[in-house]
Formats: sequence, C-alpha cells, structure tokens
Amino acid sequence: MFKRILIANRGEIACRVIKTARRMGIETVAVYSEADRDALHVEMADTAVLIGPPPAAESYLVIDKIVQACKDTGAEAVHPGYGFLSEREAFPAALAKAGIVFIGPNPVAISAMGDKIESKKAAARANVSTVPGFIGVIEGEQHAIKIAEEIGFPVMIKASAGGGGKGMRIAFEKSEVAEGFQRASSEAKSSFGDDRVFIEKFIVDPRHIEIQVMADKHGNVVYLHERECSIQRRNQKVVEEAPSPLLDPATREKMGMQAVALAQAVGYDSAGTVEFVAGQDRSFYFLEMNTRLQVEHPVTELITGVDLVEQMIRVAAGEKLAIKQSDLPIDGWSVESRIYAEDPFRNFLPSIGRLVRYRTPVERAGDRVDPITVRVDTGVYEGGEISLYYDPLIAKLITHAPTRKMAIEAQARALDQLYVEGIRHNVPFLAALMQHPRWIEGQLSTGFIPEEWPNGFHALPPDGRSGQVIAAVAAIIDFQLAERRKHISGQMPSPHVTHERRRVVDLGMVRIELEVERERNGISVHFIEEDGNRGPKWFTESSWKPSDPVWQGLIDDEPVAVQLRPILNGYAFAYHGVEVKAFVYMPWEATAAQIMPAKPEADSGKKVLCPMPGLVLSLEVEAGQEVKTGETLAIVEAMKMENVIRAERDGVISKILAQKGDSLPVDAVIMEFA
Repeated sequence: MFKRILIANRGEIACRVIKTARRMGIETVAVYSEADRDALHVEMADTAVLIGPPPAAESYLVIDKIVQACKDTGAEAVHPGYGFLSEREAFPAALAKAGIVFIGPNPVAISAMGDKIESKKAAARANVSTVPGFIGVIEGEQHAIKIAEEIGFPVMIKASAGGGGKGMRIAFEKSEVAEGFQRASSEAKSSFGDDRVFIEKFIVDPRHIEIQVMADKHGNVVYLHERECSIQRRNQKVVEEAPSPLLDPATREKMGMQAVALAQAVGYDSAGTVEFVAGQDRSFYFLEMNTRLQVEHPVTELITGVDLVEQMIRVAAGEKLAIKQSDLPIDGWSVESRIYAEDPFRNFLPSIGRLVRYRTPVERAGDRVDPITVRVDTGVYEGGEISLYYDPLIAKLITHAPTRKMAIEAQARALDQLYVEGIRHNVPFLAALMQHPRWIEGQLSTGFIPEEWPNGFHALPPDGRSGQVIAAVAAIIDFQLAERRKHISGQMPSPHVTHERRRVVDLGMVRIELEVERERNGISVHFIEEDGNRGPKWFTESSWKPSDPVWQGLIDDEPVAVQLRPILNGYAFAYHGVEVKAFVYMPWEATAAQIMPAKPEADSGKKVLCPMPGLVLSLEVEAGQEVKTGETLAIVEAMKMENVIRAERDGVISKILAQKGDSLPVDAVIMEFA
C-alpha cells in the first residue's frame, strides 16, 4: 500500500479523498493555486504545494507541475478526483513515465471511453444499446444543420471531450442548430481545449440513469447498481438518488451487465460510470462512460456500504477486488443534493463572494434506534470565498434511510438546517423540490425543472402547515426576546406589569394570530380563530438563542428547522422551500400596519443588467441599433459557462456601458434601451 499520495484537485473532492486516505493511514499531499492558498483541502492535507496562478489552465491543468510536485514531496501515487486532469490520457502516461501510480483507469481505457465519439463506437462493438446519431466529428455549421435534419429534431449537440453539462446544447428546429454548434464548440474549447462536437438524437422526456462499475487489474468487474440523475439544470445534475424509482430488478440487471461488458471490452481497471438515457418505458441507450469518480458517488456508497475511493486506491496498488457481485445487495435509499453558489431565482446563474456564515447539519450514521444517515461532503468553510475561477459547488448534502420517502424527508430537514449567508445559493430551490409532489412520486425526467418552473423558479407560498410553522416560530422568537428584555438589569419588578401574549404574524399573503404562553418544559402556541377564540394548540421545545441563524426544535414532537434572518419588526424565514418575510405585531400594531403605505420599487425596465458576476465575451449590438425580442445582446462567461443575454422586448439601444473583456459584478448595467 502507498505511504503517500497526492490529490491533483481542489475543493470538495480533494477533501473527500483526504478523509479516506487518513482512515487508511496514508499521508496526503495537496496542490493549490494562488486563489486557493487558504482553501480547506490545503489545511486538511499533510503537505501542500503551490502550483501556479488562479486560472486552471496555468495551475490545476498543467501536468508538468503536478508531476514535479510528486517528485518534490515523494508522493507515490496521484488521485485525480473529477474534472481537471481526471480524464486526460496524457496525465497517467506522464505519471507512469515518472514512476508514479495513477489512481484511476489505464490510459488505453481513458482514450477509448473519454472521447464520446470513440466511446459510442466501442459501445456498439460491445453490443451495448446506443442512441441513434452521427458518430463522427461535425465539420462546421452547415454540416451540423445537414446532420441534424437527417437525424430528425430534436437533436443534442455535444462536445466530444465534454462533461459537467459544458459544451452541450439542444436544438428543436433548424434555426437553433447554428448557434447551438457555435456555443457548444466555444465552451468545449474553453473548458477542455478540444472544440470537436457530435450530434445525436435527443430522446423526448428522458431520464438520466447511470451504472457505477468497479474493476481491478486482474480482470474482475462488478456493478454497484444505479443512480438516477434526472434532476438537472443547464444539463448539469443537481439532485441524485440511488436506486432509481424507475427500474425494476430485471432492467437493473440488464443495464448492469451491459455496463460490465463495456468495461471488460476496453480493459477497464478502476471506478467508472456508464451513463444511459432511459425512456419512461424502461428502454435505455448508452450515453457515455465517465472514466473517473463521479460527483454523486456518495449515494452509491450509502446503499452498498462500499467506499469507492478506498477501492480505487487498493486497485491502483495492485490488490484484487475484495467484493463480488453477490456481495452487493441494495440497502435502503439515498438522496444527494448539490449545494451550488448560484441564484435559482435568476435561472441558476453563478454567484461568487465570501461565505459570511456557513453552518451545516450535524453529520450522523444511522443505527437501529434512528436509521437516518446525514453526510456532508464539503470543501469550504465559514469565512472562505467562492472563486470566479472554479466550479461553484459548495457542498453535497447526502441522506440515507430505509425507504425513499424517509430519505427525502431527512433531506428536507437537512436542507432546512443548512445555512449559507453572503452569496446566493440554490438551497431554496432544493428545499422546494423536496416538497414537490412529482418528485415525491418519482415521476422524473431531465426536463423536470423547465417543465415545473417554465417561467423561472419562485419560492413556495406560505400556505398550509408551512405558513403555520413559520408564524409559530416567528411568534415564539418575538415572545422570547420580549422575555429577555423584561429581565434587563436595573428594571424594577412590579406585579402590576403584564405582557401581551398575543401576536399577529403578517406573512404578506396571509395573517395569522397566535397566543404564546410559557410552560414548564417549553413554549405553547394557540392559533386564534376568526371569532377570537383559541384554536389548535402546538407545544414546542427548542434551545434557540438570538445568535442562532436556524431555529431548531420540536413542534408536537416532530423535529423542525427554520432558517431566519432579522429584519425590522420581524424576520426573513426559509422553511421547506418557503421564503417569506414575517412581520410580528401586537394586535393594535397590526391594525395600524394595515393602513401604512407601501414604498414603490424603482423601475429599471430600460436597463440590461449583468445577471451574474462574469466576463463580457462579446457585445452583439451597437448604440442606436434597433433590436427585436429574443435577439442576442451580449455573451457573458462565468465559471466556464457562456451565458447569452437576449432582448426581452423590442426597442432601440441608446447606450452601451460595458466593453468586451470587462469583468462585471452582478446587476452591473451593460446597456440601456431608449
């Protein structure tokens, strides 16, 4: 076994690998760019080596620097994580030349499967079901249009060396092919240094299901069942689960055996994932093979009990697989949410900045008394920064339980406990998703998000039980703060002084009146009926303090977590996908508040704002130019994704306030309409 390994990556996955290496008694070496000097993976590793400036092309993607870092620190092997150099066949070849072991598949397998065009040819030879399409390089826009028309719309335009949703566009008609080809090629060149794209049939209403395989260097291959990854935005996964609610045992075995056959056909010898696009009728077609560890690997680990990183290390060291196919039953259900620095209210556009506050749920392993497992894989810390240069992943929140319903409920509670302040993040969306009936029923497809939120994501309204929970917590907090003020030093006690127990909580769409009362072991709330009499009673227990950003406790013995942020006369709350401002009044204050005028919002309809922090790649219009709705105005790049800004109405451009190459903050004015 290795004594010291280097992790050629950063962030969450670097920290994840370090944890397993520590448990195995292996020393770790981290590499970092100047932007990551204070990163968590640098602190966790035994040794750390600076490898260059912030851009990945000058640091994490430079093979020579990684090899030199191995030589300087005596690292015997390298784990590539995912992304960066993990699927570059030149990387393990360079390591081998230097006498360093690559903790991953051999270069031949990477070459065969890492290129999406060649992988489809290999899959066809191995009798794996493949998607109809043109398995070859597209030579230009006109060639792309010709091929698309021959295949039949809709089609998927994909980067041959792509991954992570980059270099991918869907075209539903001829007019969308040319721009889709341009954007896919440009993103592919920027992210992977390879602008080749291919075109295949886009399966309508598809599901994304993948099979995890594990192989050693002695010809042994097993599959560790499937993951469902259909909840995606911009073709990038957001929520994953294992197993899939779609598959039956027969289909699962058929997909697993095809994945094993493909791995054997290319001499695969590490952890890998065979991805399939599946129809709602359980038909399935080979999509691609990822020759690396996947972001979503934890859900597989929790339903199988297998540490995939450990297996990768052992296999790389020459050990035989200690697990057989018969050793891999499915145990329970697991759900993973990716916590991203992005704004779900602005079409999931990236966000950057400092994590002013960052509190995660308490991790725990399930047992006989409480079978719920909560796991947090993260690479950041409170006070750290989300950089413009890298992927916006903050953390992965994973729950496991005996059933899918219990795993989803545990995930919902954990999301309510996860508190992030300082940047925009997708926790509101994930929390709302966990309450969505279609998600709960398992009726999924890769078009889930645009189908369910066609006009963009909006937080859930505070109605039903969620509104009552928020109102109760708001009233309790206000009551507790009043109790604290009552005990301020120097006040003279008097039996004649009484304190109002009733509160009116204004949630905007609804007002809820409650009566709060201190009891021996907690606080009770009565909901007041329209006739002024007491209604239902809830008993609550909590150790909440004014400094806590999350109210956690029991409401009638049910665990509840509600996020909160103080505002004038109340709090901004987030709970189960509901985000609302709750204003707490005494009854007479509530009457006065109803007649207070609301301040109108400023009209910024004539301004084109930058939707996220990013770099202006191009300006497609000039001052004085007349534009039509939908016409491209500018292209802004953020975290290697090119975002097209289009005109939302007809009009004439009066001013251009940005230039090509400008680095703009969110909401910066790019141009104005007359």
